[in-house]
Amino acid sequence: MISRRNFLRYVGGLTAAGASTAAYGVSEPVVRLTLTRYDLAPRQWPADFPLKIAALANIHACDPWMSLDRISEIVDRTNALNADIIVLLGDYVAGLRHVTRFIPASEWAAVLAGLKAPLGVHAILGNHDYWDDKAVQRQGEGVPIARRALERVGIPVYENDVVRLTKDGHPFWLAGLGDQLAFLPARRFRQIARAGVDDLAATLAKVTDDAPVILLAHEPDIARRVPSRVALQLSGHTHGGQVRLLGWSPAVPVKQGMRLAYGHLRLKTDVIVSGGLGCSIMPFRLGVPPEIVQVTLGSKGLAVS
Repeated sequence: MISRRNFLRYVGGLTAAGASTAAYGVSEPVVRLTLTRYDLAPRQWPADFPLKIAALANIHACDPWMSLDRISEIVDRTNALNADIIVLLGDYVAGLRHVTRFIPASEWAAVLAGLKAPLGVHAILGNHDYWDDKAVQRQGEGVPIARRALERVGIPVYENDVVRLTKDGHPFWLAGLGDQLAFLPARRFRQIARAGVDDLAATLAKVTDDAPVILLAHEPDIARRVPSRVALQLSGHTHGGQVRLLGWSPAVPVKQGMRLAYGHLRLKTDVIVSGGLGCSIMPFRLGVPPEIVQVTLGSKGLAVS
């Protein structure tokens, strides 16, 4: 039988462990910043065409969890990668209410304007960028504030649109899907027939030749419908579950027998789901630190953090 003294020591140890874990989880979003690399050779991508992509997802700008100084640090770290192209995968506005300040779009966009790459910086929007805009939610349509802010600083935003780019004589298409959860459920039930503004078929129909395609889609779930014509899908949204235990994310549900939560998956196309940078709902991360994602196409290898 365990003694009273040993029992109290055991309880005290559990309490201390729980407190330290909670403290670490709260500090992780503002202290850590990792780089996760993926070296891929999709079958649809030419083997002699190396392309380095830097991807940022789920910034969720707000004080104190994602301050302008923190975003500036992310910009500097991203620029230091010397990527060929930088892509922004949506959710720039705050995704939680436990903040000391909601940072206006004009301020975080001005910092993101410091991102530089030879093939440019390209963006899509996420669900929070739509949800945070009350006018868009009320009207069921319109251009969100986040999009206007990004475009004012020279960062193009794609909604069911594509652009053809070229590096060293090799062309490729960058396609940006409209957000799949643009309208809040309460608004959808009242007057809007569908959840999102996405149109995958219309987007890919704008691709006019056989050059390889990279698809930007905030929510990764669309991957089940993406045809093999697409070489790579880049997504965010999930935060990697924001809490990962032994590689498992309890906050990300299984859909159609698959959990599209984090990392590299191979379906008809290669899919990378970023763990993102900021926090949603609660300012807490555990087992999935904030990350910048670097993807190098045209080479073989495994992901390395």
